[in-house]
Amino acid sequence: MSKLLSEFIGTFLLVCAVVGSGIMATNLTDDVGLQLVINTISTVAALFVLISLFAQISGAHFNPVVSLYVVWQKQISVSTSLQYSIVQIIGAICGAEFAELMFHESLGNFSQKVRSGTGLWISEILATAVLVIIISFALKNKIKASVVVPAWIGAGYLFTSSTIFANPAVTIGRAFSDSFAGIHPNSTIGFIIAQLIGLIIGSVISNSIHKDSNV
Repeated sequence: MSKLLSEFIGTFLLVCAVVGSGIMATNLTDDVGLQLVINTISTVAALFVLISLFAQISGAHFNPVVSLYVVWQKQISVSTSLQYSIVQIIGAICGAEFAELMFHESLGNFSQKVRSGTGLWISEILATAVLVIIISFALKNKIKASVVVPAWIGAGYLFTSSTIFANPAVTIGRAFSDSFAGIHPNSTIGFIIAQLIGLIIGSVISNSIHKDSNV
């Protein structure tokens, strides 16, 4: 239960930070570039704290893609991964709704922000594949996930066309907020498919790297 609770709380707070900082940013300025920077800083900082807090308890996945990759590496069971994924999705939805509540927004409003197109899907494939490769090195204790994962997410916010979701749970959660960070429910399907493709590509590449280099 402690592991499931950690995954729920971590994903809840992560999405709360993503959505809440998006709402705050639009309240503070009309400059879209500045809004993105505010959203990025808040997300990176939250990820650093949350991974640092929960890494030793649940592994601080907060992401079904990460949980699936860890299954691939035979470090957790399929049933555990499924439980993680369920609580991550529930946590993400609750986090989005809580952020709406903090800013006196109407609850239960789905996002109207359409995010669709080949460029965005390719962006999600790349973002997720590299995230998986990063996780593969973290699992071997070669890098510190609490530093490198937030760094990659922060970079992705600013250089990918999709602003790096790379997380099915977060993608679903953000559909529950009609705000700067939102995504139309119909757009989530393309994003999640792209993320799963990225998982496969990242897994193949990371396994090849570690096999060939013994890293």
